[in-house]
Amino acid sequence: MIETDRRAPAAGTALPAGRSSTARRYIRLASWIALSDAAAVEAALLLTRVIRFGFRPVRSDLGTLLVLAPVVWVGVFAAFQLYALSRLSPAEEFRRLFEASGVAVAFKLLITLIRGGRVLDSLAGGWLAVTWAIALVLVLFGRQVWHKRMGRLRARGDLSYRTLIVGSNEEAMRIAHTLRPRVLGFQPVGMVPTGSSSVERNGLPLLGSLAELSEVIQANSIECVFVASSAIDPEDMKRLTKLLRRHPVEVRISANMTEILSSRLTVQPVGDLLALSIRPVRLTGAQAIVKRSFDLAVGSLAVVLCAPIWVAIALLIKATSRGPVLYKQVRVGRDARTFTMYKFRTMIRGAELLLPQLKDRNEASGALFKIKDDPRVTRVGRWLRRFSLDELPQLLNVVKGDMSLVGPRPAPPSEVAEDRDWHRDRLEVRPGLTGLWQAGGRSELSFDEYVRLDVFYIENWSIIYHLFILGKTVPAVLFRKGAF
Repeated sequence: MIETDRRAPAAGTALPAGRSSTARRYIRLASWIALSDAAAVEAALLLTRVIRFGFRPVRSDLGTLLVLAPVVWVGVFAAFQLYALSRLSPAEEFRRLFEASGVAVAFKLLITLIRGGRVLDSLAGGWLAVTWAIALVLVLFGRQVWHKRMGRLRARGDLSYRTLIVGSNEEAMRIAHTLRPRVLGFQPVGMVPTGSSSVERNGLPLLGSLAELSEVIQANSIECVFVASSAIDPEDMKRLTKLLRRHPVEVRISANMTEILSSRLTVQPVGDLLALSIRPVRLTGAQAIVKRSFDLAVGSLAVVLCAPIWVAIALLIKATSRGPVLYKQVRVGRDARTFTMYKFRTMIRGAELLLPQLKDRNEASGALFKIKDDPRVTRVGRWLRRFSLDELPQLLNVVKGDMSLVGPRPAPPSEVAEDRDWHRDRLEVRPGLTGLWQAGGRSELSFDEYVRLDVFYIENWSIIYHLFILGKTVPAVLFRKGAF
């Protein structure tokens, strides 16, 4: 007998033909986001024109461009599936936006050539690159606003797929646990067992059997079916996918690969098998040169641009507390080599001598030491830490080659001495001024979570992912997420 969710329609009520209500909401949102993307491109064109020519009238085909460019960009974005909102992770969306924007710019050059324009004029002074950069920033900002909106809708349950989990083994339990937070866009309502497993079901009801799947989907208004791949054999999988084609549901199949970015995966048929091919990631050769060149160029530019801020901070520190402006500390870098890391001093002089007295107030886990209201931190130091301004001198470490702009958290020798074997994987690359640990919660994370994020970054490195983390760091710092 099929058990029905109390919030679902009565048994026997068929779903309407076509897409589910949640899928239709995603389509409406995608339409608004496409308009937002088009507006961002138009704003970028106008802003570039103002920067280049001011407000004086200039003979140009701007009117045609304002109509044509947004259409081209949105068309390219659609080709890159950037409006399949429920299927994109933040990192994957950023990668596709970056690549699609480059393709859209190439189309702009092609259109200029076809219309008899001079391509060299479009490239002169790097104005095409400026337009691309401004458009990308505005599109990313607009999408960030929309993602905040989508997060609120998901939290209310207005943008969450009613989800059925096929399987009741350990992997199915893990899927159910992972999907619990509504912000992910799924609302688990039950499970369909595929064996005789008696594992605890996370409070979810068993909704019939695999043979009754069609009735279960209709009776519970299911919008998404999430299959635990290890709970079903190949023959049942074939029958399952054939059956699901008859229903307007999203289908997800777990891959048991939680520590790999989707950008590294490609689907590859091997005979009658379907395999996931994993692109290897190694920070060697050309990739290492690109990463170091990027760090050196951006780090040097940042040192020059931040010079006035450095002077102001140095004066504040000197005027409000005794001691040096810079704090120097030994940290462990690539291949376990030590180096001197620079920071603006945020504590009173002799702060390290007070550490034994504060050990019992430690609020962090593992080898970390963190106190939310550390009495050793000065008034100016507390403000600097809140916005991570105390870390600006680490740009000197980046230029020197001790650190990278993005990488694992720089660890002190005492912490490394307590590391377990898998912790030492983070020493394969240069430590970073920022990283997933900075963008993902800062002081809210445990020590093991810090290290897992570091290792995840190393195993999934790419220049696009490098830029994605830098972009994620900005709001994390501005909104002071997890900082103390």
